[in-house]
Amino acid sequence: MNGDLKLALVVSDSDKAQNGAQHLHQSHDWASPEESDVLVVVGGDGFLLYCLHEMIDRGISKPVYGLHLGTVGFLMNGSDDSSPIEQRVRDAHRVSVRPLEMHATTKDGKQSCHHAINEVSLLRQTRQTAKLEVIINGRVRMAELAGDGVLVATPAGSTAYNLSANGPILPLGSGMLALTPISPFRPRRWRGAILPDSAEVEFRVLESAKRPVAAVADQKEVRDIRNVRIKASREKELTLLFDPGASLEERIFSEQFQV
Repeated sequence: MNGDLKLALVVSDSDKAQNGAQHLHQSHDWASPEESDVLVVVGGDGFLLYCLHEMIDRGISKPVYGLHLGTVGFLMNGSDDSSPIEQRVRDAHRVSVRPLEMHATTKDGKQSCHHAINEVSLLRQTRQTAKLEVIINGRVRMAELAGDGVLVATPAGSTAYNLSANGPILPLGSGMLALTPISPFRPRRWRGAILPDSAEVEFRVLESAKRPVAAVADQKEVRDIRNVRIKASREKELTLLFDPGASLEERIFSEQFQV
């Protein structure tokens, strides 16, 4: 990044983030978020995801540099570097992230659309097992998937809920999506699938009155759904900034060699 660089500071409401950001307020001449070239977001992954969703909703497109002062910081940079914040941002590497679009229809016909940077998950709402029909590009690939639910994850989100559900880790730039069952009962041995991110995935809820299902796009939940369509966004690309040697790609590689 060359020339004058306008940075905006956005800090989580948590005590940890507010206390840790006090020196940042005085260390740089900050611009407003609207006038800035880069947003510096201080907090944890949850707050970063919240800020990214706000940008998507408002049609804002500018790089985001996260500083970890929260609970989870996989998508963030370390806060223990004493280098000037402007220099850290200038030296940072860019990573492009394409969110998912979730189009959900409820049992009463109400439609809604939300974006997911990590994953879209379908979850049973009651003790009853969820039963879902799985459709890929208009073709039924599984007539009935029974279990706690299922999720579709991006490469950036493949190390989050997807990994906890025993899904595959996807390298950035792979152009793939992870389709991962959550505690599957039938077919019991099905471990999921890896799909090209050009695929459109649809889930239809079977026996929805008896077995209600909720769909969750990161932090946005839609309950009592009838069907959900999911595809990678072609328009809402996001840019995250990472310190040299600590890129998101390197972290994803490291996760695959944890012992």
